[in-house]
Amino acid sequence: MRALCWEGVGKLAVRDVPEPTIRSGGDIIVKVRASSVCGSDLHLINGYLPAMREGDILGHEFMGEVVETGPDVRRISVGDRVVVGSVVACGSCWYCRTEQFSLCDNSNPQPVFTEKLWGHSPAGILGYSHAAGGYSGSHAEYIRVPFGDVGAFTVPDGVPDDSVVFASDAMPTGWMAADFCNLKGGEVVAVWGAGGVGQMAARSAQILGAERVVVIDRLPERLATASQRLGVETINYAETDVLEALREMTAGRGPDACIEAVGMESHDVGPAYAYDKAKQTVRAQTDRPTSVRQAIMAARKGGTVSIVGVYGGLVDKFPLGAAMNKALVLRMGQMHAQRYIPMLLDRVAAGEIDPGYLATHPMSLEQGARGYEIFEKKEDGCLRTVLHPQAA
Repeated sequence: MRALCWEGVGKLAVRDVPEPTIRSGGDIIVKVRASSVCGSDLHLINGYLPAMREGDILGHEFMGEVVETGPDVRRISVGDRVVVGSVVACGSCWYCRTEQFSLCDNSNPQPVFTEKLWGHSPAGILGYSHAAGGYSGSHAEYIRVPFGDVGAFTVPDGVPDDSVVFASDAMPTGWMAADFCNLKGGEVVAVWGAGGVGQMAARSAQILGAERVVVIDRLPERLATASQRLGVETINYAETDVLEALREMTAGRGPDACIEAVGMESHDVGPAYAYDKAKQTVRAQTDRPTSVRQAIMAARKGGTVSIVGVYGGLVDKFPLGAAMNKALVLRMGQMHAQRYIPMLLDRVAAGEIDPGYLATHPMSLEQGARGYEIFEKKEDGCLRTVLHPQAA
């Protein structure tokens, strides 16, 4: 079969690779129909998470058709159209039983790296390096999904592939970001990042009761899309002092909750960003915490900062004093896909959330390297490139 593989830092290529096979009784094989790129993939491609090997298949946000099941699979059947959560979970450990699926004890078969880096190993993630289990990804014609009864969900009739694909990652990540804010109704929520996750976080905050949602980015076309599609307020940080603008919008108090949906390659203007980028370039720090710093400084006293942008290691100049003395609640993590996906599929089928507009650039698998280039450079108004491995 054909698959989009990592060939070294900054390099991708489509290769012929062996088709996946059933390895365990709970496995399923999915014929991939749509596989979205994701901002967190760029961290892998650009070498910021040093656990990639030449030939690794990328991709973790996908949907498709089940073509084979292991002997222990009961809930999923051959022929089902399914969306698969990017986080692999066993469904039976203590973390899974308490619906903390991204912390699963049993789904990362290569835990040594993350145990040394973070103290414990969280769950495996499909297509996300050997630090996350070494699983092959979804930018391929077929993919093996472990624990298929736990991680795959049948898609409601009538929901298009290029809409439901985002129920794999962007939607549940955005929903969890808003869920972390513990909204009661009437709050002001600020969201850093107008990409797929940021826009889904903004919509989720609206559904969960936020009175005002403010989205922060520097790309006019993304801000316009968020404003037009979601009815949110926007701030262009390249033109406006974000902290000052948020104070003015909240009568000096600051947002009740701040959501960071950018991650370790966050961008900004000014000397702090130049400092972060220089330190990251020489690996004096692994991540750029620019957006996290702003979120902490912007949040009102007693507010919440929700972090769902991916970070991998160590950062400098973290405003711990501000977080402590303002009595902030910090919540963060990889999303608990299996907790949220069934509910989100119902909302998509009912028309309450329509993520299909995120799929601005549908492409064939053979165009995958170019698709990532367009996505990373944010060319042509790109929100998400969605690859179709079965396309001619």
